[in-house]
Amino acid sequence: MKTIEIQAKLRKEFGKKGATALRNDENVLCELYGGKENVHFYAHENTFKSLVYTPDVHLVSIDIEGAKYNAIMKDIQFHPVTDKILHIDFIQVFDDKPVMMNIPVKIEGASAGVKAGGKLKIKRRSLKIKGFAKNFPEHLTIDITNLGIGDSIKIGDLTYDNIEIIDNKRTVIITVASTRNSQKEGGEAEAAK
Repeated sequence: MKTIEIQAKLRKEFGKKGATALRNDENVLCELYGGKENVHFYAHENTFKSLVYTPDVHLVSIDIEGAKYNAIMKDIQFHPVTDKILHIDFIQVFDDKPVMMNIPVKIEGASAGVKAGGKLKIKRRSLKIKGFAKNFPEHLTIDITNLGIGDSIKIGDLTYDNIEIIDNKRTVIITVASTRNSQKEGGEAEAAK
């Protein structure tokens, strides 16, 4: 998993007035959970661009005035009109404590069903996993090469080393649906026999 470093400062003023002043200076308010106590901090909004505007998942190394923490981004709030980042919650990670996180799915291969005229439908773009942060991959790779028309891949069909998928095992992730084109080609093949 990729790591991003963030330089931040502790929040000294709380309440609406202090939050507004920090946001007017283009800062993002943040909170770090999971340690002995919650840590309130802030950093300039440009610091978070490579963390927020990417499909990849990152481990975040946060330096708050000399104190260093490893964390993952848990939640983010945007302004409803301007889409500026208002607030980010982080969860502190430890080497000996498992955490849960959503990891994006990456599709590999060319499906036999799609080649035959079927339509690939991706039902889930990320999966919730549990494990130690050091074992988390950047994405969960799913090979669809052997997927024919009408076939699907469910969460229960997947296994990965050192991590556990938390989502319902019967949930469909990917399916190849039949289309008129695939039905027509199948009919022509039957007629040719």
